[in-house]
Amino acid sequence: MTEMTSRERVLAALDHRETDRIPIAIVCGGINPPAMQALDEFLRKDRGIDAASYIDSFLDVAEVWVTGDFDQELDMWGVARKMVSYGAGSYSEIVHYPLRDMETLQEIRQYAYPRVRDMDVEARVGEIRQLRKKSHQAIVLANANLFETSWYMRGLEQAFEDMLLQPDLIHFVMDRVTTFFTDYFYEILKRCRGEIDMVFTADDIGQQDGLLLSLDMWEEFIKPYHVRINEMIHNMDARVIYHTDGAVSEAVPGLMDMGIDVLQALQFSAANMDPRDLKDKFGSRLCFEGGMCVQKVLPFGGTEEVRAECRRLISILGKKGGYLCGPSHFIQAGTPAENIAAFFDEALGFYPFSI
Repeated sequence: MTEMTSRERVLAALDHRETDRIPIAIVCGGINPPAMQALDEFLRKDRGIDAASYIDSFLDVAEVWVTGDFDQELDMWGVARKMVSYGAGSYSEIVHYPLRDMETLQEIRQYAYPRVRDMDVEARVGEIRQLRKKSHQAIVLANANLFETSWYMRGLEQAFEDMLLQPDLIHFVMDRVTTFFTDYFYEILKRCRGEIDMVFTADDIGQQDGLLLSLDMWEEFIKPYHVRINEMIHNMDARVIYHTDGAVSEAVPGLMDMGIDVLQALQFSAANMDPRDLKDKFGSRLCFEGGMCVQKVLPFGGTEEVRAECRRLISILGKKGGYLCGPSHFIQAGTPAENIAAFFDEALGFYPFSI
């Protein structure tokens, strides 16, 4: 088969068509700085190439984030964060939830939520067009995380209490957040129609052993808002790639019903998350991205175990298309550099079927 551009490769896979190799993506993730430094040192010594050039040589998807940086101290929603060290590096943790102490709907209504007219839409459009001119990658516009943004302001525990005790409060916040993201992303998609391939949406609804909330509560408080934004995204000729960690297999039919095209993260170390089961049940209609375990296999397996797991995922999820290979989340500090290289090397070289 003739070699494809990255964008051709991704779009063909999303259409469940044959590709020249498995597409590789790192969506809603990356390599944490200490692990990236270790990979850079390993590659320079072993291959005479730096880590950034190595990754750029095969990455098929580029992300354009237009909704803020989690490392900033105060975001546009009024959520305050600080960097907390974990030894080798640091993570941004919320230290102030601006809506947490509000007790009435009137207080919630009067809060100064961000407005689309205050966003620099043209700057974001210019960034996307420049990327499209210089890159053959598929482009993902990020990030619309509706419930997460709501509880970042309200507090997770308080948001769950609202669902039970004051549902009008959490519905109001969810509506304001959804309206903002829908209108903001519409303005960008309208100007960049045909240039953006996927829009990244997210809401973690799973933990290691199951869902964070019942399916009935999810249907009432979260799903309808994603339906709204997903309809807009599809009307603007882009696909929806949706992120959730955790054990979410029982929610997949509902996620499909709310309009996602690609299920992202694929935490197969969580309960009842089996790649073959997901592919067999949903693979004719749903695509997948991620899957390589950053909890156990990449940090603690040997290189042969990493390569074998990569082959397994591609063999199962890549059959008849519909799979973008990548890590299940950020590759963490302490992950052996040779394992990271082994994973991407294997993904580049292993393609066991012609579809």
